[in-house]
Amino acid sequence: MTEVHVAPPHDHPVFIGADLPPAEARGPVVIIYDPKVGYLAEKLRSTAEPLLYEAVAGGEGAKSLSVYEDLLRRLARRGVPRDAEVWAVGGGTITDLAGFVAASYLRGVAWRAWPTTTLAMVDAAVGGKTGVNLPEGKNLVGAFHPPRSVSADLQTLRTLPDGRFREGLVEAFKHGLISGDERLLAPWGLSAGAPQLEAYVARAVAVKAAVVARDYRESGERMKLNLGHTLAHALEAVSNHQLSHGHAVAYGLLYAALLGRRRGGADLTGPVLELLEWTAAPPPPAASWEELAVYTGRDKKNRAEKLIWVIPYAAGDLRLETPTAEELRATYEEWRGMLSRRLR
Repeated sequence: MTEVHVAPPHDHPVFIGADLPPAEARGPVVIIYDPKVGYLAEKLRSTAEPLLYEAVAGGEGAKSLSVYEDLLRRLARRGVPRDAEVWAVGGGTITDLAGFVAASYLRGVAWRAWPTTTLAMVDAAVGGKTGVNLPEGKNLVGAFHPPRSVSADLQTLRTLPDGRFREGLVEAFKHGLISGDERLLAPWGLSAGAPQLEAYVARAVAVKAAVVARDYRESGERMKLNLGHTLAHALEAVSNHQLSHGHAVAYGLLYAALLGRRRGGADLTGPVLELLEWTAAPPPPAASWEELAVYTGRDKKNRAEKLIWVIPYAAGDLRLETPTAEELRATYEEWRGMLSRRLR
């Protein structure tokens, strides 16, 4: 087992390994879980005797105000006290949702995460961001609320289809671009049973933990963790979330790489195109720039009237900049042209 810490004042450990032991609760427990990983939820249930045991199907539909409200009312009707812990068992949407329930119920109760997908392990469950979506955009409602612990049990990844396993590692690849760690830029030989997987996941988590420790509330440097996400969230929205998050981020990374190249940076498009091939990304939605710009204009990184983009000039050299509307449109046309040649 490997342990990575997000540093104080929002300290929480991230445990990574196979067949991790259950946590010891410090109070009554509420378990919110994806029924796809009900076997793990049952294992935890047998150790905690929860006050509530609630199944929520994973996916972006879980991150809605209606599901969020329903869970809060269930906790209230059950009389869940302030010293309770919410345990989130599932992928990134379940950890986002359950963490936000914990952040807002009784103005905040403790929570723990058991991420069960690669995407959740290397990104969504780490760092204390919680929240839900609005029809107007993704992750527009939420709170910073660090968990007491994160337990990434690699055994759960064996239940994932290979395509979903690979797609989730797009976020780890992104951490390689952020840190300049070339080992994260080559996930090609990994599988759910690979002996090197624990070290790879731990390395990706360590990158995020270091950034979060320096800028917990995303006032500057933590924005770099959103590399590729400005376009990705727009692609997800215009496709009604038919394009999955990992594939959308991979396309967003390609767009960011083209922006960086256009602004005089290194050409990072080669490894990103290889990533798109490795994850077998489906074609992106056939949207105009005007359709996408509606959503990029609502991105949570934006300040005042400035649209802030995370632009990679090289692996390990990311900058927060405000390209002109003409640059963004021209880069999108270049992006579309590159992908149309790839998809022929």
